Amino acid sequence: MTPEAAQQKIAELRAEVARHDELYHRQAQPEVSDFDYDQLKRALADLEAQFPQFASGESPTERVGDDRAEGFETYRHRQPMQSLDNTYSEAELREFHARLGRVLERESLDYVIEPKIDGLAVSLTYEQGRLVRAVTRGNGVEGDDVTVNIRTIKSLPDKLKSAADAPVPEVIEIRGEVYMTLAEFARINAEREEEGAALYANPRNLAAGTLKLLDRAEVAARQLEIVLYGLGYCEPGNMIGETQSGFHALVRKWGLPTVEKIWTAHGIDEVWAAVQELDAMRHDFSYATDGAVVKLNPIKLQRDAGSTSKAPRWAMAYKFAAERAETLLKGITIQVGRTGVLTPVAELEPVQLAGTTVSRATLHNRDEIARKDIRIGDHVYVEKAGEIIPVVLGVNAAKRAPECVPYAFPERCPVCATLVVQLEGEVALRCPNYECPVQVRRRVQHFASKGCLDIDGLGSAMVDTLVDKGWVRSIADLYRLQRNDLLTLGKSVEKSTDNLLAAIATSKHAELWRVIHGLGITHVGAAAAKDLAKHFGSLEALAAAKYEDFIAGKKESVINGIGETMALAILAYFQKPENAALVRELRALGVEPAAPEKSAPTGNRFAGKTFVLTGTLPTMTRDEAGAKIEAEGGKVSGSVSKKTSFVLAGEEAGSKLDKARTLGVTVIDEAEFLRMLSAE
Repeated sequence: MTPEAAQQKIAELRAEVARHDELYHRQAQPEVSDFDYDQLKRALADLEAQFPQFASGESPTERVGDDRAEGFETYRHRQPMQSLDNTYSEAELREFHARLGRVLERESLDYVIEPKIDGLAVSLTYEQGRLVRAVTRGNGVEGDDVTVNIRTIKSLPDKLKSAADAPVPEVIEIRGEVYMTLAEFARINAEREEEGAALYANPRNLAAGTLKLLDRAEVAARQLEIVLYGLGYCEPGNMIGETQSGFHALVRKWGLPTVEKIWTAHGIDEVWAAVQELDAMRHDFSYATDGAVVKLNPIKLQRDAGSTSKAPRWAMAYKFAAERAETLLKGITIQVGRTGVLTPVAELEPVQLAGTTVSRATLHNRDEIARKDIRIGDHVYVEKAGEIIPVVLGVNAAKRAPECVPYAFPERCPVCATLVVQLEGEVALRCPNYECPVQVRRRVQHFASKGCLDIDGLGSAMVDTLVDKGWVRSIADLYRLQRNDLLTLGKSVEKSTDNLLAAIATSKHAELWRVIHGLGITHVGAAAAKDLAKHFGSLEALAAAKYEDFIAGKKESVINGIGETMALAILAYFQKPENAALVRELRALGVEPAAPEKSAPTGNRFAGKTFVLTGTLPTMTRDEAGAKIEAEGGKVSGSVSKKTSFVLAGEEAGSKLDKARTLGVTVIDEAEFLRMLSAE
């Protein structure tokens, strides 16, 4: 290759890698697999090494991928937060060991092997043992401050435990990974499937996207987890032990979540044996593990080995290649969800993949099919993304038969033949027919499910029958069912019919939160439904709510747990005429949900006083504090005004605290609040 051609190719590869960096780090929506991305980056690095005259410190091979996003304040790491060099090759892993031996002039080296969790890298700062800040890796020098969102992680303590054999440094940056368990990922995708929304591709992308949401309530609704394993800045520096394995023990003693297993190894043969053992057992972990991280164990030798501008020389990630297979695409099925979204599914010639037989895979949406030029009859590459959902990666164009033609996405709903629409800002196509039979089935099934109204006898088969007969065209029709009609469904059905009608009658007085959840409002799960029921007290009040009933001031949540994203979804739901009519119909049919009981005050310490809660309290949730206030005769408000008696403020208090100070409202902390509660 001539220097001119090499320069052109390097420029093209840099632009392509930069594009994929943007998709992966900033948008959490990668278009290629990790392996394909790494191969692209390796090709660029090889060319830059071959033609050093075109080297640049701005090349993606010389810097950390930047995950900073709009809407977040940035914070500078006390110590740079680097990436890791990686390999898929045993030979390169052995060369890593040999290179360290030459640099450190040692034949014998000890290592620690850790599972490589597939998540978003973060750095937590603890000062005097208390969590003060959480920052993403960013560009390695500074990252996004995501402290508010990190505090939603229940397993992460606000204060470190201190012991005689594990004293806590004055200041320490502890590095780790935010991730989502496979079970939580499956739960969220099951909800999206019910809604007819596109499924998330893998836990890593969803965890990264969730941590960068500006709506704390929405972050809390998705249960993120964290694992901590790395050291950044520490003062004093002599309190973290002498080895990486010893630091793991300290992290555990401080009460922080860390990796469930590490291996120590003497020499590269033991390292490779540990990597293979990890590969064999990683499928039993609760999180996605895409490799093994090999680190020098002695911290002094880590310092001696040093770092490049991008990565430490004393560590390397060995990445497990994702298992993929090639098979025939026999057809494409279009599924219609509860909200009318049309989702394409690949029907495959069955193939073994990651220990299971795969015969179906997601194709996401129309644009994805067109971008990858996927055609029925093609031989396609299938991979289990995050080892969860089979996904079609691409096509083996060399095997494409002449009769394979571009796929024409249906212009009409495959169920009711209504012309599909594409809403502004959405990729998905939808069937707009509210009475489309499959949408009706999905809505009724959700409404009657155990997590909602729990109507015994209304399983999928019965719902299908009721819809097919034309007896149920909406949720309200459940309360119009006639005994004589149901008795025609078979012989000896009197008992089951009476049981079903009795269960439907009982559901008229179910708890309010169950009805709210059963409506299937986007983003509103069981927890949010309970918060809404407690706040509004009736379905009619919720349906009549306005924006300011949810969000006040500088986008402050009026209802703890309900942020702007969810508020807008609720308002949009009840603005649709068919949904507003449903509320009226349910009321007319005798559906009167039971509102949450409010306990009578047991004291009068706060009688006539109005409190506003903001920020994160040290030892109790805001709901718990609110319950104590109400038990003493006080009132909890969502917004600050001149009538506010006290603002109870915790860490990360927002605009409510600023407004309280402007208005001269008394601000108290949790300690003062507890003193007020215990005062005679």
